[in-house]
Amino acid sequence: MLKYEGVLIAVKDIAASRRFYEEQLGQAVKFDFGVDVAFEGGLTIHQKDHFQGMLGGGEPFAAVTKSHAGELYFETDAIELFEQRLKAADVVFIHPICEQPWAQRVMRFYDPDGHVVEIGERMDAVVMRLSQHGASVADVCQKTGMPREFVEGTLEAAR
Repeated sequence: MLKYEGVLIAVKDIAASRRFYEEQLGQAVKFDFGVDVAFEGGLTIHQKDHFQGMLGGGEPFAAVTKSHAGELYFETDAIELFEQRLKAADVVFIHPICEQPWAQRVMRFYDPDGHVVEIGERMDAVVMRLSQHGASVADVCQKTGMPREFVEGTLEAAR
């Protein structure tokens, strides 16, 4: 049996990246092995030159930055608070908070190594927001793409 455990990203400065993920994104360290720091939620950062050496080093396995081929995704109930915190820390934004076609509000920015990070509001919060603005269950399902059971369960749990 195979079990997914998380994602590892290579970083240029492990100390700076650790500070960023702890201070800006509130991630708690699970293990710190010097060249490798694992956070509670499954994200691991690894010192780039050490990681490249494990792959064999050299150009065939060069780690690239700002590849825009993926992103790290986080959810929160306090998206505006995180946006303010990140702006105050002079984080480089790809875009500020905007609404996706499925009604979820998200923002995207770069971590210190140019990895794309997205923070989105939780989908149960999206359901509640739409409902509070007068959308019916059917309307919420249509807009968000969420199953009726999820929408009804979310609304019921809020009562």
